[in-house]
Amino acid sequence: MSVNGLQDRNGKVEEYLQLLRLLASELECAMRAIARNSLPEFEESVRRQETLSTRVTDLAGELKVTSQRGTSNLLPHTNDALTQQIRVASATLQALNRQYGSLLQHSSRSVALMVSLFESFKGNLQEGTGSRSKYQTWSCQV
Repeated sequence: MSVNGLQDRNGKVEEYLQLLRLLASELECAMRAIARNSLPEFEESVRRQETLSTRVTDLAGELKVTSQRGTSNLLPHTNDALTQQIRVASATLQALNRQYGSLLQHSSRSVALMVSLFESFKGNLQEGTGSRSKYQTWSCQV
């Protein structure tokens, strides 16, 4: 691989690292928006996540093609510190992604329960299926 090619590749690897960090920051931002019940902030964060994710995917593909042509590894051999930073950023992003997924799943269940509660207030009681009792009540405390 030529010197210019290696510099270009290292620049892409550094951009990849930066994008991983930005994506992790966006996940944190989205979780804060959910906690604050701020739909506009959440929607904007999701838009930014989509943009960042697209660029990360594209860049990873470019780096993979480059590595198949000239080197045997996606990460540069010459900069172990950069490689370690990418591993740390990736692990952080994976952990945040698991938390974010759990939060979204919990929020979805909460919304479904609230919809059911509001429907019961309107007199639209739905009977459960399966072995559970068909008579359920809601209790709210203020």
